[in-house]
Amino acid sequence: MPGAGDVPLPPGGVHKLLNNNVVVSIDADGRERVLMGRGIGFQLKHDGRIDLAKVEKTFVLDQATDTAHARKLLTDAPYTLVQAVLHAVDEAERELGRDLGRRFPLAVIDHVHYVVERLDQGIRIPGTSMPELRILHPDESRVAEHMAASIAASLGRELPPEEGVFLTMHLLNATRDEPNGTAALLFRRVQHVVRTVETGLGTTLDTDSADYARFILHVRFLLQRLVDRTMLASGDSSFFEFAKQRYPRSFGIAEAVKAYVLAATSSTLTDEEVLYLIVHVERIATSMGRGDAGGDPSAPVL
Repeated sequence: MPGAGDVPLPPGGVHKLLNNNVVVSIDADGRERVLMGRGIGFQLKHDGRIDLAKVEKTFVLDQATDTAHARKLLTDAPYTLVQAVLHAVDEAERELGRDLGRRFPLAVIDHVHYVVERLDQGIRIPGTSMPELRILHPDESRVAEHMAASIAASLGRELPPEEGVFLTMHLLNATRDEPNGTAALLFRRVQHVVRTVETGLGTTLDTDSADYARFILHVRFLLQRLVDRTMLASGDSSFFEFAKQRYPRSFGIAEAVKAYVLAATSSTLTDEEVLYLIVHVERIATSMGRGDAGGDPSAPVL
């Protein structure tokens, strides 16, 4: 999101007034540039000229769908909210050391505007803490929490604590060099595996434990290996057979995960992948006193 000094603005270009704070200028290539700044549209309304010194932000809209959406969004959203989001986006880009693209600020403005409108109507959008996000995407989660705090401070109001989760997902869409929605799909699958383990153990996992963090990372890389077709494999089945007999409950849970993976991805986990699932599940179960090793944390797990 470059400032006015970073983008050459065509003198005497065609200007379209959206409101007193947002103006659209057509550059020499026929592209629409959205110019934002407090009061920049006021003078345009009177004498048809823009005071470039008042332009705080400008960005290019390349597609007709973006143009229509941006116009409506930037017309409807209070400028104080737009400023709050743009400031938070600037901070996020500095923290991450990268440009988040032209769609990201609009997506966040749209989201925050929706949330604030609902809060003003007394409606709370259901959310969840999603602790897996902090483990799988620590940088994006940290930056998203900072963004939520910055926006709330700029607006002088409290936002729901789960805003960090929603902003993390927006950041993932902006920062991942993969098809849109891939990160969200992978995350949902990790969540499903966690719920399968919790159902098998009959308890909620301790999301702050080291065993949980190791398990989440293992599942994430397991699912990535499925995509890359690089599943673990071994010609020696002795460890797998030992684990299968020694830890029947953890084996049953691992088999339930295997069944889910097959249904979701049409890929069958190898015995080696199932073996490592057994190991992680048994570690978690043992630390919670629910393992096949009798609840003794000192009992060996493979």
